[in-house]
Amino acid sequence: MTTFPDVLARELRADSGRPLVTFYDLGSDERVELSVATYANWVAKTAALLVEDCDLARGQRLLVDLPTHWLTPVFLGAAWTVGLTVVWDEDDAPAAGIVCGPGPLAGWADEAAGRPVVATALLPLGVRFPEPVPADVVDYGVEVWGQPDAFVPWEPPEPTDLAVPGTEQDELWRAAAAGSLLTGAGFTGGGRLLTEVSPASPSGLASFVEPLARSGSLVLVVPADGPDADARLDATYAAERATARQSARS
Repeated sequence: MTTFPDVLARELRADSGRPLVTFYDLGSDERVELSVATYANWVAKTAALLVEDCDLARGQRLLVDLPTHWLTPVFLGAAWTVGLTVVWDEDDAPAAGIVCGPGPLAGWADEAAGRPVVATALLPLGVRFPEPVPADVVDYGVEVWGQPDAFVPWEPPEPTDLAVPGTEQDELWRAAAAGSLLTGAGFTGGGRLLTEVSPASPSGLASFVEPLARSGSLVLVVPADGPDADARLDATYAAERATARQSARS
């Protein structure tokens, strides 16, 4: 029986220094690389923020409204560390909390008076918004830095807790370890997957969980606009020595 903390702990023991998440914004030339250890540190700080500052608890639902970005798998891991269910919409039931980027913030700001809304500016180094956020909204880039570097929840997640609607944590990680999620991408254990798809989406979830479960790594790319967009993606694939690819158009 397996949970996200079990998987992450195993990867930390195996090789904490290997790259786990590499992020490119080809429009701005931003590049961020997180080793397994650095990723785990961000997850711990973020999980502490969700529990201590937002009062979220195991069994609740967290809506993650984030694009392709290195912080997206951080919030997924933080949610599963706490035992939260990650959702993409509220069609089935309302979420107890919301995480969003600058794009959807205006649409979620009015919710902050009744439930926690955590907003990230998605700026380099995870820094704060350049202007004050709306009332009651938690600016991730302000609050995350004061959180501890290690976090152990009072009520750890159970393998039967839902990771996403309809899928328990144990079920998700067993499928990821078996290589049955990333169909058609050509990913093999220990490989490097390049994707344009946000992991916080039904089609993109596998792009993060399978590389983590199979000791691989993820290269998240926001493509540039213009006639050379495909060429730049190809160059990034080669430069990062990626071994598999998931396209936003596939």
